[in-house]
Amino acid sequence: MNNKKYLFNEAERLFTYEFLTVDEIAERLHINRKTVMSWKEQGNWDIKRRDYLKSKQCFHEELYEFARKLMKDISSDLDSGEKVDPGRMYAFCRIIPMFTKVKDYEDIIAKKDKKETPRGLTPELIAQIEEEVLGITQNDNEDISETK
Repeated sequence: MNNKKYLFNEAERLFTYEFLTVDEIAERLHINRKTVMSWKEQGNWDIKRRDYLKSKQCFHEELYEFARKLMKDISSDLDSGEKVDPGRMYAFCRIIPMFTKVKDYEDIIAKKDKKETPRGLTPELIAQIEEEVLGITQNDNEDISETK
């Protein structure tokens, strides 16, 4: 595999499964940001990431449904007076504690993809406005505070 193909595959993996941004991928792999953007568009990485997230987020629902079917079978055996298969009972008892772990994992993964944007005026935004619009730099602010 040539270097370009390797970098493409690694960048795709980092974006899709590790949830890195284009800038982080470019920095990590020491390649141009525009190249990563181009690869992202060509490879439909957004769709691949969404599908990956969807498959991970639905796992707890599948696990829940499986446990529900298993519980229903066990209940019907108990109701009919039949002996419950120990393997099914053991599997059911082992699945129950996994619900919270799986759901917590899926919530963490979902939060990684969402980036919170600060609302309102942040200190960084105020400093940028002071510098670009008002022409006040950090050094000017320090000089004023020293004279008071």
